[in-house]
Amino acid sequence: MVTVLALGAALLYGSADFLGGSATRRAHVLSVLLVSGPAGMVLATLAALLAGGPPRAAGVAWGACAGLAGGVGFIFFYQGLAAGPMSVVAPVSALVSTVLPVAVALTEGERPGARVYVGALTCVVAIVLVSTDGGGPGSQAPAAGADPGGPAIRRTRARHGTAISGIGYGVAAGLAFGTFFLFIRNGGESGALWPVAVARLAGTLVFLVAAAGIRARPASWRGDRRLFLAALGAGVLDCGANICYAFATRAGLFGLAVVLTSLYPGITVLLARIVFGERMRWARRAGLALAAAGILLVTV
Repeated sequence: MVTVLALGAALLYGSADFLGGSATRRAHVLSVLLVSGPAGMVLATLAALLAGGPPRAAGVAWGACAGLAGGVGFIFFYQGLAAGPMSVVAPVSALVSTVLPVAVALTEGERPGARVYVGALTCVVAIVLVSTDGGGPGSQAPAAGADPGGPAIRRTRARHGTAISGIGYGVAAGLAFGTFFLFIRNGGESGALWPVAVARLAGTLVFLVAAAGIRARPASWRGDRRLFLAALGAGVLDCGANICYAFATRAGLFGLAVVLTSLYPGITVLLARIVFGERMRWARRAGLALAAAGILLVTV
């Protein structure tokens, strides 16, 4: 069951990141988050009410801490998606966000079987490969006699700078998300969904404070319906992913749940390829193949 729930979380996270990243290409990151945040908060609150169970102080506290970390991570993440290639920012953040909670799981004494170890390591390698931008025509050296400061070189430098910026945003977001994964696991041990609802509330408050600082306004239905729906869908899908992840951490090994959930960039990369035509070089193709192999190793 932990595999099904964690992979469900990965599917939802990847789809949410694609919608959110698409929206931030057309509006300020906080304008998007001011729509997606409240949408996820409302859905999480409804889910907590339907699931039943009273909120507990420890769970609420962990949820609030998780929401603060996740809120900061979202700002870094969506800003990165707007500034750099979607197929670089999302995988880097996933890789970094895996390290912290997996280290904690091992410290706490989780010791899965050898096959699960191999499968988990295969998945981690897959995340690294999917993160690789690879070489391309822009990386080739200029021909003899070419102007070293010509337009082609300037475009190459611009692309390189964009990729570096995307990696930086991905690392920052990954550290925040790794903390979120850990805190929401701790809060989820209360047995209810209130930590997820409180986390969404705390994250939304982070967005509101940040938006007030720069006087950002939420994306509106009247201004751009497609943008509004993308932001709304990102919030709903991300909330669903939070719930699946919380259940996954209760259903089995925490480290395994984190590794499988962190495969979500594969979904983002595939959607970016299909919709935007972003290039998928051999490294990313190999990464997706290894991800499938890793999933088989930990499930069969």
